[in-house]
Amino acid sequence: MARARILVVDDEEGMLEVCADTLRRLPETAIVVEPQSRKAAELLSAEHFDLLITDIRMPEVSGVELLRLARQRDPDIPVLMLTAFPTVETAVESMKLGAADYVTKPFLPDDLLVTARRLLEERRLRQENLLLERQLERPYSFDEIVGTSPAMQTVFDTIRRVSATDADVLILGETGVGKELVARSIHKRSQRGNQRFVPVDCGAIPETLLESELFGHERGAFTGAHSRSLGLLELADGGTFFLDEIGELPLQTQAKLLRTLQERKFRRVGAKEEISVNVRVVAATNRDLAVEMRERRFRADLYYRINVARIEIPPLRERPEDIALLLRHFVERYAAEMGKANAEIDPGVTEVLSRYRWPGNVRELQNLVKRTLAMSERAIISLDDLPDEIVIQAGDQAPAVPGGFFQLRAQRVVAFEKEYLAEVLRRCRGDVSRAAREARLPRGTLYRLLKKHDLNADDFRDRTGY
Repeated sequence: MARARILVVDDEEGMLEVCADTLRRLPETAIVVEPQSRKAAELLSAEHFDLLITDIRMPEVSGVELLRLARQRDPDIPVLMLTAFPTVETAVESMKLGAADYVTKPFLPDDLLVTARRLLEERRLRQENLLLERQLERPYSFDEIVGTSPAMQTVFDTIRRVSATDADVLILGETGVGKELVARSIHKRSQRGNQRFVPVDCGAIPETLLESELFGHERGAFTGAHSRSLGLLELADGGTFFLDEIGELPLQTQAKLLRTLQERKFRRVGAKEEISVNVRVVAATNRDLAVEMRERRFRADLYYRINVARIEIPPLRERPEDIALLLRHFVERYAAEMGKANAEIDPGVTEVLSRYRWPGNVRELQNLVKRTLAMSERAIISLDDLPDEIVIQAGDQAPAVPGGFFQLRAQRVVAFEKEYLAEVLRRCRGDVSRAAREARLPRGTLYRLLKKHDLNADDFRDRTGY
């Protein structure tokens, strides 16, 4: 947890001692006291503070001027004014400049403690809300993991065992298999389930902003850093930090992340002080990290650090027995949302989709169902509702059924290819190079097609000698 820093400024030594002794009762808080207001102004310009507590009437630099300087450097910093001579004019001016509150001397120590704790908590909540507004959680593939195949049962069993520990986890799988869903399941089943789950897509954040988004930054750390900002890692303190597509991280960020995972400490960009965090890291990637390490695009030491517990999610094409179940699951879910609760599925649809290769995995199936339900006006989803490319590609995987659509289509394609190639060779008089140019095919491809259809270019050459 990051330590809060409070600057207390008062020209009375006794008042500084009372404030310091009282505020030291706050956990994880550093107290800096300064009796000279001019030095306090220098501190505000050079260092970061989470709360300024200042007397109003002081020689050299007044408390109102310190308030103005503090707000110029950090518009979000709360300022608590102390005064033994309260006036309406001073209170109004302080509030206009952004003072959060003021306390009249003498005061009870507990009153100061309660007020300071409240101002620090309000500041942290404001910063976290700003971060959450920037980091809207992406919709993930589906609401619950669906699958009865042996491969998915293995995944479920691993999730149960891993969730009972606090070990970091590496999830491997192709795009669309549901890696974030597995990460959320691990989080919800763990002892951290009532804390935050903070996801970050490492491939979606520009490299120039990635370090700042992960670790946060101090004011002035780079152009455009007008105020201090919490990072996503700090937001996840106490909960689970999900690094989606960790293979996309640049090497420089990988090095800083490795140290963070080893020490559970990090520095914001532009900061000198380290921040401690208590997070569980779950990482996921669709890349082959063994290849990435050989090509020196991924650090081996980071790989071994995150590969404590490992879950491999099989692609949908390797568990075709789950397709019908997933199809029914998505139809029931989205049909209810679209007011089509009575939607049915033609058996032919399930047959075709079970033969399709699903390069986009479960996410592709989910999107297909949503699109089909949205476009169809019938109560039954039929083959006519499926995209042609899916029906055709599924047909390429289907066994030939005498007289069936896919067998007849294959026969027509073979007949067309042979007739077309023979006609091109005839026009080009057996000149294969010219025929390839006219057909817009590579010569190697044309030769393979000629061999496939038992066509000989010599049979089409002009042998008259003219």
